[in-house]
Amino acid sequence: MVTEAIVLAGGLGTRLRSAVPDVPKSMAPIAGQPFLAYLLQFLEANGIVRVLLSVGYRHEVIRDFFGSRFGRLQLAYSVEEEPLGTGGALLRSLALVEGPFTFALNGDTFLRLDCTEMSSILERYGDSQVVVALRRVADAGRYGGAVISDGRVVRFHARGTAGPGLINAGCYLVNKDIFRRYPMPEKFSWEQDFLEAKAAEVRPIAFPCDVPFIDIGIPEAFQQAQTLLPTWMHPGLENR
Repeated sequence: MVTEAIVLAGGLGTRLRSAVPDVPKSMAPIAGQPFLAYLLQFLEANGIVRVLLSVGYRHEVIRDFFGSRFGRLQLAYSVEEEPLGTGGALLRSLALVEGPFTFALNGDTFLRLDCTEMSSILERYGDSQVVVALRRVADAGRYGGAVISDGRVVRFHARGTAGPGLINAGCYLVNKDIFRRYPMPEKFSWEQDFLEAKAAEVRPIAFPCDVPFIDIGIPEAFQQAQTLLPTWMHPGLENR
């Protein structure tokens, strides 16, 4: 079981400015507490013991609120002095990972998956570099879709392609040394410049899951999260 996680929590939340005060997107208030608190509660309940918070914009807000511990979780910080993109942020954070693999999650996405089940997929693939959680949705246009073959992602559709499909749900298992094998620049997008551009070479392992999912990156979804997310935090409830 993988027991470390990186949360990419440096987003500015530009599209949420009309609904959220001037704080990092992961600190957007959901039913009285920051979105990031829900993510940390979920990770703690799933057996994670150490979380690296990759922070940038107004990082002091996050550090002042959470400190070095959250419940039983040990918290550490990787600070971007300038925006590095999701890939650059992940690359920097991986240097602080202690085990061979870590979970990596977007700080504005909640996916109620089973971390133990996702960890177990590593036992079936000896050459694993990255596992991508995929979620089936009615309209993949906002996210872009994934095409899988023999348990691996072979390519991703660009955003804007309407219709049902499997989307990248913003949760991964990543080999600590993945960028040693696939060198990247200091600043890059994990999603576009690595996963999408190198899918045929990296052959990410697919982990489809049909569980509650929300991305709070737009005001409409942010408002939906106010009622959905507190409900989803209770195990055993139906997907709503």
